[in-house]
Amino acid sequence: MTSQEIRKTFLDFFKSKEHKIVPSSPIVNKDDPTLMFINAGMNQFKDYFLGNAEPEVPRIADTQKCLRVSGKHNDLEEVGRDSYHHTMFEMLGNWSFGEYFKKEAIAWAWELLTEVYKLDKDRLYVSVFAGEESEGLQPDEEAADLWSEYVSRDRILYYDKKDNFWEMGDTGPCGPCSEIHIDLRSDEERARVDGKTLVNADDPLVVEIWNLVFIQFNRKADSSLEELPAKHVDTGMGFERLCMAVQGKYSNYETDVFSPFIEYIEKVSGKKYTNKYDDSSSIDIAMRVVADHIRAVAFTIADGQLPSNTGAGYVIRRILRRAVRYYFSFLDITEPFLHTLIPMLADHFSDIFPELKAQKDQIAKIIEGEEKAFLNTLAKGLKRLDSIDTTGGQISGDKAFELYDTFGFPIDLTRLIAEEKGLTIDEEGFEKALAAQKQRARSAAEKQVGDWYVLNDGEASTFVGYDQLQVHNASVLKYRTVKLKKGEQYQVVLNTTPFYAESGGQAGDTGWLTFGDEKVKVLDTQKENDLSIHIVDKLPAELGSEVVAQVDPATRNSTENNHTATHLMHAALHKILGENALQKGQSVDSKRLRFDFSHFQKVTEEEIASIEQMVNEKIREDIPLEEEREVPIEEAKASGAMMLFGEKYGESVRVITFDENFSRELCGGTHVTSTGKIGQFKIISESAVAAGIRRIEAITADKAEAFINKELEELNSIRTLLKTSNEAAKQVEALQEENKRLKKELEKMVAAQASGLKDKLKSIIEEVNGINYIAAKLPITDANAVKTLAFQLEKELGNAVIVLGAIIKDNPQLTVKISQEVIDSHGLNAGQMIREMAKSIQGGGGGQPHFATAGGRNAEGLDEALAKSKELLG
Repeated sequence: MTSQEIRKTFLDFFKSKEHKIVPSSPIVNKDDPTLMFINAGMNQFKDYFLGNAEPEVPRIADTQKCLRVSGKHNDLEEVGRDSYHHTMFEMLGNWSFGEYFKKEAIAWAWELLTEVYKLDKDRLYVSVFAGEESEGLQPDEEAADLWSEYVSRDRILYYDKKDNFWEMGDTGPCGPCSEIHIDLRSDEERARVDGKTLVNADDPLVVEIWNLVFIQFNRKADSSLEELPAKHVDTGMGFERLCMAVQGKYSNYETDVFSPFIEYIEKVSGKKYTNKYDDSSSIDIAMRVVADHIRAVAFTIADGQLPSNTGAGYVIRRILRRAVRYYFSFLDITEPFLHTLIPMLADHFSDIFPELKAQKDQIAKIIEGEEKAFLNTLAKGLKRLDSIDTTGGQISGDKAFELYDTFGFPIDLTRLIAEEKGLTIDEEGFEKALAAQKQRARSAAEKQVGDWYVLNDGEASTFVGYDQLQVHNASVLKYRTVKLKKGEQYQVVLNTTPFYAESGGQAGDTGWLTFGDEKVKVLDTQKENDLSIHIVDKLPAELGSEVVAQVDPATRNSTENNHTATHLMHAALHKILGENALQKGQSVDSKRLRFDFSHFQKVTEEEIASIEQMVNEKIREDIPLEEEREVPIEEAKASGAMMLFGEKYGESVRVITFDENFSRELCGGTHVTSTGKIGQFKIISESAVAAGIRRIEAITADKAEAFINKELEELNSIRTLLKTSNEAAKQVEALQEENKRLKKELEKMVAAQASGLKDKLKSIIEEVNGINYIAAKLPITDANAVKTLAFQLEKELGNAVIVLGAIIKDNPQLTVKISQEVIDSHGLNAGQMIREMAKSIQGGGGGQPHFATAGGRNAEGLDEALAKSKELLG
């Protein structure tokens, strides 16, 4: 069976068992602050397990895109070194929400594996939970008895909490699990060693393929367990491992999930893949890293997460750079390469994840831009590495960390190059610097989230903020404390709320909660799965009293202006730039709107003006809002409503229309009742975010008016200074031209002065240890002139060391130029000399062996620094 057939067989099997087949949620987790990425199939159903929401159907199956590179499931450094770890992987799963439990889950798993996929029963082992006395948990004999109907008792293995009690994280749904393991070794090896002794023993050919989790507890912040309102089944089967088992391979990378990509990498690199799994097989590791990492990078970008320097974007950039590092270091590929894999990847997944094919050109462009940038960084890092002081044959930990932190230069690449040069790295010093950085990051972001205190159990939370900004007679369902570095905050959930919780790029509402006579300010409203959480800085004395919830109307109105303007601008982009100008991200609050979209070139000034004009025309038309709620998703698609990649849509959606021939989008945000309320729209910047991604920032209403008035005031001030009432731009241009002319004349004068100095300096040459040596303080105030003079003197004299000092912009500056023959014969290094000399002027600097500069704060130390240079000649 091909991998496509294996996946389809799984979904068809559970469809026959009355499960609804649902699409994978986006791999980037936008609605749960406890998870950066979807790392398990159950993540999108978390609210069902916690009882915060009711599932539309009790049985579901899917294949979920997952990513495990951070937090508890950090597999990144293992990827490529073994046969089964991956960054992005598919998790096949079936769920029961309060309906069937262990009996059906176990029976169907066995039926599918042995009767449908025809896996050898003699190669299968099962494990069950052995219990945990410290938590009062008994062994799962129920599961063991059910398994005994299919396998002999000696194939039912008991394991402790580490292996057979599944938890999503430090808190959340959890429960005992039962794993199915398969022994893929040869018959000879199986005869020598009993497979059951290798279960959970990290043998690459005796592996878990399916985990049946019986979710019945919730882990609280104090580590205690509480029974969930209903018992659920959550199963997860790694698609890649299943393919290995069904296709009779010894590695995930041998299956047709990966083999076409490895063959392509072989062809491009000219290297041979040997399917080895030890540290000496660096070429094999590099090929596996590239074949794996391109999947993670491509799918996260397709789901709307661009590489960046923070959060989820940083993780993606790190994965991408790890792949580049491996092909650069071990496959001898020095040009951008990852992006060329995208067309093949898009075709490979077109039947199940069509979003990749729909955006393949865009994704490839973004990846290529990232590759170019990092390859350039690697080149800079190599140059910096050459200039580092390696006295004693070692690169200091601080310098290795500087390469890592400042230049993005991976430590293992620094280590590799150091070995080639016969150098070592102060590993302990590097780890110390790295640990200090991590601690600083942890301290800055540290927060502790407490358990929920439930006041009213069983009642759902309802959002009414589309229709009203105030609710009387609300009540608190639950609350919890969050300890931050700067103090405590509290999170409150109401049964009914008008507060919009941050989602879809729109900021959360602020306002007030009034408990009797006590008024509490709502600092923000956040979304956690489907819960609207009000963040407040204090709790009232009487939490159980009725609540008046009041949204700040001014802030909400301004946010609505900006959100609706975003829709209008998105439509205008399509009209003016073309339909490929698709939204790739947005951030909307009361102050401004920021909109990222796909476009392969800078938006011209003329296009910016046309976009502004079109949006303002639609504002003046005062188009009324057409809002449709609970529209079946297929009906919404048929109406032509714009849908965004990377968004998770339910069976029913909300459609926002401003003129059916202009703007119609699926959107859960808040909007003005008619476009005229926006008043005015003004674009204030247009820039690049990544390759093929542009960003527009704009403002509306009173902020747009204030911006324009300020610009006019500035223009009037310029006119006053120029003493003109019109054509100010032409006059400024004339002044610039005159300034250029005067600068050139000044440069000629400085050059003439330096040329005159050159002959004087030649007259003070000293011979020190066979070197032509000049050291002098110059009356020149131009750094370029000093550099030019140093190079000219060294060239004309040869076998020279030129040391010049000058006061540049009120600060002392030192310049050292050394002939190559002096470097070769005397071992001198301009960078090392300048660092020592710079101490006299209370400064620092650096450079290359032949040329270096330094600046400082103490001009009085300039003579001392020049004198010191002679001592450094040896």
